Amino acid sequence: MQFAQNINTPVYICEEDKLRANLELLQNIEQRSGAKILLALKGFAFSYYGKLVSEYLSGCCCSGLYEAKFANEYFSNDSSEVHTYSVGFKDDDIDEIVSLCHHIVFNSYNQYKKYFDKCKNKKVAIRINPNISLAPTELYNPCGLYSRFGVKIEEFENLVKNDTEFLNNLDGLHFHALCEESAESLYIVLTQVKKDFSKYFKYISYINFGGGHHITKKGYNVELLIKIIQEFKDEFNIDVYLEPGEAVGWQTGVLVASVIDIVHNDIDVAVLDVSAEAHMPDTLAQPYRADVIGGDLKDKKAFNYMLAGNTCLSGDVMGIYSFDKKLKVGDKVIFEDMIHYTIVKNTTFNGIKLPNLGVKDSNNDIKIVKSFDYESYKTRN
Repeated sequence: MQFAQNINTPVYICEEDKLRANLELLQNIEQRSGAKILLALKGFAFSYYGKLVSEYLSGCCCSGLYEAKFANEYFSNDSSEVHTYSVGFKDDDIDEIVSLCHHIVFNSYNQYKKYFDKCKNKKVAIRINPNISLAPTELYNPCGLYSRFGVKIEEFENLVKNDTEFLNNLDGLHFHALCEESAESLYIVLTQVKKDFSKYFKYISYINFGGGHHITKKGYNVELLIKIIQEFKDEFNIDVYLEPGEAVGWQTGVLVASVIDIVHNDIDVAVLDVSAEAHMPDTLAQPYRADVIGGDLKDKKAFNYMLAGNTCLSGDVMGIYSFDKKLKVGDKVIFEDMIHYTIVKNTTFNGIKLPNLGVKDSNNDIKIVKSFDYESYKTRN
């Protein structure tokens, strides 16, 4: 990726053509299946491309007041919907959230009872917990042991029995049980949801299948997803929503770093001006190994380097990579697929600089659309 060699680092670069390709695929699924697809802002809150996203998708799903405000400011048009779900709404926020959103999704019956009267003229839903998940790790398993997310079938049935108005007040149900999963996994989860909750579908107008659908990943079974949605809609005659986050920003750009020092301790260590801890946290939390352009596994190429971040955290390392040529101070190291779940999770730990935000447009021109300096650190601390 020669275009990145002369750019100041650290910087994320989102490539418009790749983003547009993801959006076109998602829009095609909307049109063919009849479902509505929302952007989960928690995974891709790149304000510069808000207008572009709103041209393709039906709206945004938000996790609280700030995301709801952000969606309205950057990602909405006259037909866009804004849905907000929170594990716990607060008294200080709820009135403004209701004013900004079309759909309010409650996590518990307690929250529903507390705030339902504030939601006049809004669509109201409650999250259910299907008690099944195929998430690849417990860290991202919303249906795991002691999960705080949603209402399980036993509790739901008791609510229906004890509150005669509960079902009549609901417009929708929401479940989220996937993480980077396939259409085949959705089918398994949805089968359980139908088994437990389908008797209540006649009372609602829509159901939200949540996020975690790895739709834009190569090999994802798009045709099966469309079939699942169409058959569900035909069987129950209610609307369907999906809310992917990662699938929007999947493989749409890079994080460009520079080598600022090379030290040796049994292995050559290339110290970079980016941090796994602060700038690509999922590589440590999930964990997974980020791909590096021109880099390979240890010993696959001639020269091995431990790539390391520039914070004081001992574990702030990206892993051991091999390269065809020796690295030197000033060389660029480019991490692939660094647009989703990175910018939204950045921190200023150790006072290190937040990477700037860049875009590569359809003419292959690169520009910086947002820069971060000391003020960015100072205002967060």
